Amino acid sequence: MAVINNASVYDYYLNTYAGDSGNNRSNRFDSHKKSELRDVYGRILKANRQSPLYKLNVDPESMTRFAIDLKENARRMQNVVSALSTEGDDIESIFYKKVAVSSNPDAVGVEYVGDKDSNENPAFDLGVERLATPQVNTGNFLVSTGHDFEEGSYTFDLDIGGKAFEFQYNVMYGDNNYDVQQRISRLINSSDLALTSRVLLNNGNHTSALQITSKHTGLADDEEFLFRITSGSNWKEMNILGINEVTEPAQSSKFQLNDTEHSSLSNTFTINQAFEINLKKTTPANAPAHIGFKANTEAIADSVEELITSFNGFVAVGQKYENDNGRNQLLNELHGLARSFGDELAEVGIGLNGDGTMFLDREHIAESVTGENAKAAFGILNKFKDALEREAQKTSVNPMNYVDKVTVEYKHPTKTFTAPYATSVYSGLLVNQAL
Repeated sequence: MAVINNASVYDYYLNTYAGDSGNNRSNRFDSHKKSELRDVYGRILKANRQSPLYKLNVDPESMTRFAIDLKENARRMQNVVSALSTEGDDIESIFYKKVAVSSNPDAVGVEYVGDKDSNENPAFDLGVERLATPQVNTGNFLVSTGHDFEEGSYTFDLDIGGKAFEFQYNVMYGDNNYDVQQRISRLINSSDLALTSRVLLNNGNHTSALQITSKHTGLADDEEFLFRITSGSNWKEMNILGINEVTEPAQSSKFQLNDTEHSSLSNTFTINQAFEINLKKTTPANAPAHIGFKANTEAIADSVEELITSFNGFVAVGQKYENDNGRNQLLNELHGLARSFGDELAEVGIGLNGDGTMFLDREHIAESVTGENAKAAFGILNKFKDALEREAQKTSVNPMNYVDKVTVEYKHPTKTFTAPYATSVYSGLLVNQAL
């Protein structure tokens, strides 16, 4: 098997799944209890006991992307199932769950986190005038290949959160400006402080600048800055870098709640311990977002639609790599699962497209969960949800099960040993693998 390119693995994952928005964003279901982690570990051990030794037939780069796509789609599906099970294992519980909704979700996101048994329905309007922003220090743009720093050791001081830190960096013989900026950027990113750093490139005039941004946003009344950088004894080098200047001061958010002005240090906050608000962008003047509750049938339809979207995501992965896998076991499994539920799902408004994906008739499902056979409808939905959960768990534990490969040797049927991560090359994608 060819060697896996570590850099390409990182690049593909970061560019495709490490985004900060949409379905790629992590949520509370990505954190796990010890018991849940032990359960995952147990499933890995169980899957490994009879796993044969094999070689892969596919291109290692394609296999890497396929494994990552499978793992991430499995994670999304498990998160959707977890969200539908927070009130119990039955989807019917969603019918009695209060689900908040925003009339402008692109600007104001909302989640109800209050008492599910509360009879209050405090709808309100929220207009966003300004988002909370971080502090940004952007240094001077220097000629990237220039040599403005002499060889030696240098320091600067950084104050953040009421604490002071001294950073030391070295300039080696032959280092250019870009090398120095990159070294300081890595130093800040690895410091485990509430800061991020990067080097900005201006390819037009071949210059670069060091930029440092706070992870926190907003300024309290008694604060002048979120972080401050001073030169110490190396004022010349600091003047060259220019990172001690605040180019974008932190600001608190400003919004109107039922025409009363408020502010917050963060874009995410809670109102009356019942609504978790996430400000995303400003709203037009005199057009605030209205926050209320979804109708019960609409909440059910939205939840089932998320299940269908996660299923279709798996099908899309199978189709994407269809030419790379001769057996195409993933698509075969998904099509088989869809066919096995076909007639039952049709009864509740879930249909099959010609390419094996699913679609939802929202009116049909609303009638199904409120009609005479509502109990049976919820039973079908629960069976479908459980089947998708099993599929996600199986795929997450061993995505390489779906890659075209040649079996080299089966394990001895009576003398097996456990090597926990051997079932999935995915667990070692960042390590060179060769046979």
